[in-house]
Amino acid sequence: MVVWKPAPVAARLTLLLSVLAVSLGGQARDTLPASLSDSEFWALTERISEPGGYFRSNSGSTDNLLSNENNVSTVAAALAARVRPGGVYLGVGPEQNFSYIVAIRPRIAFITDIRRGNLQLHLVYKALFEMSANRADFVARLFSRTQPAGLTAQSSAEDLMNAFLRARPASEAAFNANLKAIYDHLKTTRHLPLTDDDVEGIEYVYQNFYRFGPAIHYTSSIGGSPRMNNYASIMASTDARTGDERTYLASEANFALIKAMESRNMIVPIVGDFAGPKALRATGAYLRERGATVSAFYVSNVEFYLFGAGTFQRFAANLQHLPHTPNAVLIRSVFGRYASPSRPGDASMSRLQGIDELLRDYGAGRVRQYGDIAYR
Repeated sequence: MVVWKPAPVAARLTLLLSVLAVSLGGQARDTLPASLSDSEFWALTERISEPGGYFRSNSGSTDNLLSNENNVSTVAAALAARVRPGGVYLGVGPEQNFSYIVAIRPRIAFITDIRRGNLQLHLVYKALFEMSANRADFVARLFSRTQPAGLTAQSSAEDLMNAFLRARPASEAAFNANLKAIYDHLKTTRHLPLTDDDVEGIEYVYQNFYRFGPAIHYTSSIGGSPRMNNYASIMASTDARTGDERTYLASEANFALIKAMESRNMIVPIVGDFAGPKALRATGAYLRERGATVSAFYVSNVEFYLFGAGTFQRFAANLQHLPHTPNAVLIRSVFGRYASPSRPGDASMSRLQGIDELLRDYGAGRVRQYGDIAYR
């Protein structure tokens, strides 16, 4: 049972009164750059990051190499309808962020996760996006698979995934050559001063994608059940309302958008705790100095764990310091009984909530436990 300790009345009142000031006022002239140099990119990552920490989900996974959500196309469609392009995107975790970035087309994105392994995962993605000419080339490199014949620029994500599910794994020598190309791109082409731990982490990530191929799922790396949504099914997911694919591999245009942002160093991986003293606040300070505002923040189900740890109050205070547009949204994933009280097993869904709405409700004392936000 989560025990909630209310914030002092004065603190909640201060939070409530400051929401509009943070979201609407005090912004500098817009000076957000269109690209970052390699040294600026790495300096920003290092300056904002906190020491790495530990995260263990209810599924037992400790590395989260893949999301476990199969509704990303539905969420992406909702985001595209609600959020204007050109803002700032914040997120957490692995590849689902790319689909949400495609949906809102931000100028810069920050992916913040308590595990340094997530930063290493995004460095693998960065290298592969930058080195790959198109979707088929990217997927072949990601899984070290022989590229199937017959794929075209018009192939759907489902066609792409089905073809690669049947594709032969490359030889171990080819895998090692691909891994070396990733290292060379990051260390020599991009001049990133990777640590020995980063090098080991990158190999761990890439080895798992090679081992499991497009059938990799959320708990593959720890021997989990194959009933989880795998990479292929997530990429081929469709919008529940229209049936359209909306993932980052749904089209060459979607892939090209992520490739362009990675090439301009505008997807910045950060190590940090949502309730920590530095990462989110330093991100907010960087954006405020440049007159930029957050328009969407994918928080997954991190709030569940913050309530469990008794640190949600600190997250709310950090959220308050993020400059954001008046219609900025949180993208929240909920699981089990919070998603479907009548079918709690593997039920999951995503919900959008305005950042200002959450801060007002919390400041007014209407958020006392996870259920107060999860059921919205």
